[in-house]
Amino acid sequence: MLALCNGVAYADAFDKGFAAYKLGNYAEASKIFNSLAAKGNISAQFNLGLMYYNGQGVPKDYKNAAKWYRMAAEQGNAKAQYNLGFMYDTGLGVKQDYQEAVKWYRLAAVQGNAAAQSNLGLMYYKGLGVTQDHQEAVMWYRQSAAQGNALAQSNLGMMYYKGEGVAQDYVRAHMWLNLAAAKGASLAPENRDKLAQSMTPAQIAEAQELARVCERRFYKRCD
Repeated sequence: MLALCNGVAYADAFDKGFAAYKLGNYAEASKIFNSLAAKGNISAQFNLGLMYYNGQGVPKDYKNAAKWYRMAAEQGNAKAQYNLGFMYDTGLGVKQDYQEAVKWYRLAAVQGNAAAQSNLGLMYYKGLGVTQDHQEAVMWYRQSAAQGNALAQSNLGMMYYKGEGVAQDYVRAHMWLNLAAAKGASLAPENRDKLAQSMTPAQIAEAQELARVCERRFYKRCD
């Protein structure tokens, strides 16, 4: 019963911290999260890392952000794993290390984190921290794209466009680029329109219909 009471107490404290954060009382939130994080609370560790990253209630400090992300990541928090991977990828708060970035992206990706899947695909595409493998890149882009990640949809479209890691298919390329453009991916409209210049009207019409069907399926079973 003592452990259960402690768990309830921690939950109540976290809720108070989260409520303070939502109200913009970052100083109070960081104080509560810091106390809980030091006791091993995963959510508090993640949130404290986020607050150090953004400079909310505490001075902006990427090293401290990485420290708290790491503690949550080592306990299996997928968002913390992704964020820590991103910090290794970009060299924020830690020495840039693509192999470490891949390690943490992969741990988050296998838990279904769409952003991690997309970034892991990019690492395979560029050969950063891993042996370059376009088929592996397509696999991770596809998983992320199926969750609605616009960047992954755009990148998957370009893989079909260029025939990298997958058979070249202008119709599928246009479909994914069109979906990505609708979600605001920056280069997708330009690449889609450039691709369309090499397509017949019938191919474009087919791609547009596939995009509509894919959207209705919430991006599942589109490929």
